[in-house]
Amino acid sequence: MRSITIYLTLAVCLLAAKLTAQETFEAKARAIAEKIEKITQEEKEALKIEVEEVNKQLENGSLTKAQADEKKQKLAEARATIIENKVAVAQAELKDLVQQKVDGKIKEVSKDRSYTINFDWKKKNDSLKRVNGEPRTTSQFVFAAGLNNLVTDGDVENSDFRFLGSHFYEWGVSYNYRLAKDSNLLHLKYGWSVMYNNLRPTDNRSFVVTGDQTNLETSPYDLDESRLRNVYLAIPMHLEFDFSGKKVKDDKTIFRSHQSFRFGFGGYGGIRLKTKEILKYEDENGDNIKQKTKKDFNASNFIYGVSAYIGYKETSLYVKYDLNPLFQNNPIKQNNVSLGVRFDLN
Repeated sequence: MRSITIYLTLAVCLLAAKLTAQETFEAKARAIAEKIEKITQEEKEALKIEVEEVNKQLENGSLTKAQADEKKQKLAEARATIIENKVAVAQAELKDLVQQKVDGKIKEVSKDRSYTINFDWKKKNDSLKRVNGEPRTTSQFVFAAGLNNLVTDGDVENSDFRFLGSHFYEWGVSYNYRLAKDSNLLHLKYGWSVMYNNLRPTDNRSFVVTGDQTNLETSPYDLDESRLRNVYLAIPMHLEFDFSGKKVKDDKTIFRSHQSFRFGFGGYGGIRLKTKEILKYEDENGDNIKQKTKKDFNASNFIYGVSAYIGYKETSLYVKYDLNPLFQNNPIKQNNVSLGVRFDLN
């Protein structure tokens, strides 16, 4: 009896190890998304406590109104920097996760087989989901990445920016509403996204602001890195055609989205959060310099454009085009365009 108990214990341990190794891409991506959300929430709470302390100092007269406002501004900027640095680490994890999926290093757990121990509560939940399907509104974590560039006078072929070096990232939350009660074809997708558009100029150039215009100029240094990053908070909205269909079981209609081919088209609108230029070079003294410049670079404060995607299940090919010019007052209008892969993870 004892030997049987030991054998069963070892079997359960091996099964648990196998489950850990085969953790799904969706679960890992969701965990990173929750980490990003937790970072933002914790830093906001910390900032709230710090601001309350400044308000107390203002009330007891140890700070003037101007001093209090200046201190609050510095505290907010410090917390924003902390959030940016911590989220950057999480984004690097997400980028690596996507690359592992593309390389086939992450094995998906089959949806038709169960590798887990089916306790009674899990059997009931799974059975309920199979019978009722999804509600009319579901939510997904959205992550997209790919190539980024500028369209100049309708042309992108002779671009001033590196095709492979310029890229974009996007992450956010999407809500998927089934428009018809008895049909799974049409869905309205809406939500919010944070968009990162990066441009790397060619020919050892960087951006230089001259009055209300922003131009590319050759650098006096041999640049190892020259990159302009624009970050936006946007609200995307798409009409999605989902060919997952429906199933009937025990006279009940079951709807499940993202189970087959689908495509969507729509647009987005939002605001620019920040613009940053990053330069890396070796100066005349032989020192390695990393220069970060945060200012608006005359970039448009608002973003709006059109976008579309087509794919199978949670993965799709994704394209978006800004209708607004990147720079507000440049004589030649340049519009951002992005092409990449998008994941809608239930």
